[in-house]
Amino acid sequence: MKSYRKELWFDTPSRIAFLNITPQIETCLLESGVREGLVLVNAMHITASVFINDDESGLHRDFESWLEQLAPHAPLGRYQHNRTGEDNGDSHLKRQVMGREVVVAITEGRLDFGPWEQIFYGEFDGKRKKRVLVKIIGE
Repeated sequence: MKSYRKELWFDTPSRIAFLNITPQIETCLLESGVREGLVLVNAMHITASVFINDDESGLHRDFESWLEQLAPHAPLGRYQHNRTGEDNGDSHLKRQVMGREVVVAITEGRLDFGPWEQIFYGEFDGKRKKRVLVKIIGE
């Protein structure tokens, strides 16, 4: 069985962002040489997310609006976490809703997606470097 590991780094200019990282994952898959197996894509920071959905800008704006309604950034005093000197209590909650990781089947050397599915990096406390782990195992 083959095993492949790579870290992808992101530094978004905005506090909240959704980046389609499917092309980077496909490149990792090619580099791995795995034709049948699984890929794990994992946000390695507690205020970021990896998820699968449609690459449609209106949907992404809906995500941002919905998440802000669920866990508004301001006022900062609403979150006990912010009493530690942080200002990102909302970002932790947004990550919890959107998820930490995805696992995708690899079939015949390709990501085995349903219609419209793509892999996204969700950033909820941006303006600094964060990483995503890509782990591929298989034959």
